[in-house]
Amino acid sequence: MSDNTTIQLINDNLLTDLHFEASKNERKRINFDLRTTPNDTSQRMLNVMEPGTIVPIHRHLETSETIICLEGCLDWVIYEGVAVSEAEGIDAEREYATDNDHFTEIARYRICPRELKYGIQVPPMTWHTVEVYEPSTILEAKDGAYQ
Repeated sequence: MSDNTTIQLINDNLLTDLHFEASKNERKRINFDLRTTPNDTSQRMLNVMEPGTIVPIHRHLETSETIICLEGCLDWVIYEGVAVSEAEGIDAEREYATDNDHFTEIARYRICPRELKYGIQVPPMTWHTVEVYEPSTILEAKDGAYQ
């Protein structure tokens, strides 16, 4: 969490440093927290992702997710959970997919500022992931404190 008395510029120097850190990270991504006090219960962060990062299929149960792409190119991939049999279903309270879950891709949205495609608003309960095609930085915002 940054110090609320310091101005934080989001510029090329910051993004270059974050991409360097992300490239060294095993997950090929890194978050930069934009909240300024412990009392700030929002979720605001820069998410810097390199090609090859794996974001598990997941959903947010009680909040939408707002994504604005500052640089790069990626696809937001939307899924529908598919029951293997009529007796099976995907647990309505779970946020992350497991190996036992089955999904069908139902939509794919390119987010790329060069193509004038700047962001996406994903509603609550929507299964999704991201595919990163080039080094990318997104501004990510959600309601409520990170759980």
